[in-house]
Amino acid sequence: MTSMDNNKAVTLKVNGTTLQALAGPHHTLLEVLRNNGHVEVKCGCEKGDCGACAVILDGEAVDSCLTLAWNADGGDVQTVKGIGTELHPHPLQTAFIQEGSVQCGYCIPGVIVAAKALLDVNPDPTDDDIKVALSGNLCRCTGYTRIFSAVHEAARKMREGAKNNG
Repeated sequence: MTSMDNNKAVTLKVNGTTLQALAGPHHTLLEVLRNNGHVEVKCGCEKGDCGACAVILDGEAVDSCLTLAWNADGGDVQTVKGIGTELHPHPLQTAFIQEGSVQCGYCIPGVIVAAKALLDVNPDPTDDDIKVALSGNLCRCTGYTRIFSAVHEAARKMREGAKNNG
């Protein structure tokens, strides 16, 4: 019996599109995503310390390097590419640019994903809320102050938009 015999089909909905892939019992969600073209999900530490690989899985921010693909089978995955587009950026993406929160850009996809997961459940977060939500994301460039400013600004714009649409 070869290791290929242990593979099974995994089906995910990634940014609204169905993805089917073969995965072994040891393959992570990170590996499956990157091997299928989702290179916006960064490979950092591969041990759950940096948050560069964060995705939203069934509504919750997770480190895809620690999530086995088999455990994500049937799940709904949102990467940073599924949060907004160049023509229609999400308020978080706009705020990160306006606040100067993006420097090297390596950690930012994971930070934005974690921040979106927070804002999806808490539209008016405190600094402590943001600190907890982003505690799994390391950034060596920004010093976090501008990241916090961007999350607050995006939350404000999203609340404003909800008022105007409601």
